[in-house]
This record gives sequence, structure tokens and C-alpha cells, in this order.
Amino acid sequence: MSCRFCQDASLSLRAKLGRCKRCMIQLAVMNLVLWPIWLIWFSDTPKSIESITLLFAAGASAILLSLHLILMPFRKGEPDTK
Repeated sequence: MSCRFCQDASLSLRAKLGRCKRCMIQLAVMNLVLWPIWLIWFSDTPKSIESITLLFAAGASAILLSLHLILMPFRKGEPDTK
């Protein structure tokens, strides 16, 4: 992703979650694109490589977005570190 928190290699993954709205919007768009594609074209063949790959990508983006959204209220009160 492209925000300053995500590009900072010294921050851990926990320190990066819930800070950047741009990253959360990108993940939301990924979810809005990947899930319908899987449901429409690949849900009937769940054991194909393409279906598994798309399902893994959609699931990973959904989990990452969920983590961002869960931690976002806790980051509101914190000042920016940079």
C-alpha cells in the first residue's frame, strides 16, 4: 500500500493497522471486486486452481480490512508518530 505508515519498515504490522483510510479504501475496493468475481464465475468449481487462488485473495483482503476496521477506533486518539 502507499501510505507513509505502510512504507515505514521499522513499524510492526500491529502498529500499521487502522491508521490509513487510503489503505482501507483500497481493501474495500478489492473486496467489492474479488468476491463477486468468485461468486459469479468460480463458485461452481471450488477445487480449481483459479477458484482457490481467487478465494484466498478475497479472504485475505477481507481479513485485513476487518483488522483495520476493528483497530481504527483505538487509533483515533493517538497522535501521528511522524
